[in-house]
Amino acid sequence: MENTFWTALATSSLAAIVTSIGIYTIRKYTDWGQRNSTYFMCFAAGVLISASFLHIIPKSLSMNPNSAIYLLVGYFGLHLFNRFITVFVCQKKPEKETYGLGLVSMMGIGFHSFIDGFIYSIAFTVSVFTGFLATAGMVLHEFPEGIITYLLLIRGGFSERKAMILSLFAAALTTPIGMLVSYPLISDISKPMLGSLLSLSAGALLYVGATHLLPKAEQEHKKYSFVALGGGVLVAIIIFLSKA
Repeated sequence: MENTFWTALATSSLAAIVTSIGIYTIRKYTDWGQRNSTYFMCFAAGVLISASFLHIIPKSLSMNPNSAIYLLVGYFGLHLFNRFITVFVCQKKPEKETYGLGLVSMMGIGFHSFIDGFIYSIAFTVSVFTGFLATAGMVLHEFPEGIITYLLLIRGGFSERKAMILSLFAAALTTPIGMLVSYPLISDISKPMLGSLLSLSAGALLYVGATHLLPKAEQEHKKYSFVALGGGVLVAIIIFLSKA
């Protein structure tokens, strides 16, 4: 049991390291990243929407047939948070009118990364082999997830330093934190409960991708945005096939 804990902690920490490398890489090339941020938004939308439909939603429904209600709660919960940011921050402080883009995206991705930590705990408790299979699939999306979170915070008007700190916490550290929080509770986390949490995560990711990112990206009419969107869909398919 102790070996299982350390293995789950090591792999969830690996996921955090890969995400951090993505954040460091895009910060080093910030000017290039900002010039092409529309493409990153399209890519992110493709990954988030496709991963939700291909993997997270079917998985949550297989664990809890009633998890569709949590999908709705996750989607509209993030919508209400976006409305709150718009009314109480953006409208009262015009210089921060784009904050919602960064904050809402960060919240959705951060919650999803936190639930990823739960999955590491549970997968390694089932068996080490199952845990390594889960790790192989999940680490694939960590690098672009770090890049996406950082760039969206920059687009939202945050300074480079704040964007780095927030993206490190939301996209990277939440995974090992989720693992540490969930591991002592493994016996109490039933399949239906995990299904509900996954569904909440999927609802949040769908909101970020379909309602938040795509409309903003489409306003800018970049020449190769559809190619970037297709690239995101392709990455989600690769992740899905690696877990199949």
